[in-house]
Amino acid sequence: MTRVRVDLNISLDGRATTTDQTPEDPFGQDWQRLTAAYAATRTFRARVLGDTSGAGTTGVDDAFATRYFEGIGAEIMGAGMFGLHAHPDDPDWRGWWGETPPFGCPVFVLTSSPRPTLEMDGGTTFHFLSASPQEALERATAAAGGADVRVGGGPTTVRPFLAAGLVDDVHVAIAPIVLGSGTPFWEGLRGLEDGRDVESVVAESGTVHVSFRRRYGAR
Repeated sequence: MTRVRVDLNISLDGRATTTDQTPEDPFGQDWQRLTAAYAATRTFRARVLGDTSGAGTTGVDDAFATRYFEGIGAEIMGAGMFGLHAHPDDPDWRGWWGETPPFGCPVFVLTSSPRPTLEMDGGTTFHFLSASPQEALERATAAAGGADVRVGGGPTTVRPFLAAGLVDDVHVAIAPIVLGSGTPFWEGLRGLEDGRDVESVVAESGTVHVSFRRRYGAR
């Protein structure tokens, strides 16, 4: 049965976005700090960077990185995750990941300005749509063919799906850093643990992986 999943990197103070981006550094140094443990894993290096040398960490962080890619049949992401916030008027913009994105499945990009479908190498096809969470999930679930659907992006994208009760599994990787600014993830999520099994694992990097998995039949 298809499950709807969310995976986010957040700071100790619950921030899931950063505020130090510049035109020269569109991600910012804080984003590199926030995602450092994930980006250091063997799985990330292989799946995202195309590094097949075997380099990278292989501990707890890598185990969760592997889970991130397992069993996903379709992805939903916000316009920012595709980079439309930085390239809103560029019809030739093809995303952050080069010609072979790491998704390998249909990806539905939520945007107020849809554009033509974009087929990439490696099985990734980007569909751009203006839709409610329910409508987007219906399309993604149909495309997933029984596999899971992940909702990606920042809290602005994820929270409407959580508020509508559409998400089954939430995983947050809490980096041992304090950002002090940025969009908070936990706001409005009181009682997220209700009806879910909660697991917490500390990685060698100091990252705390907390998972909230909805029990079968719980809504």
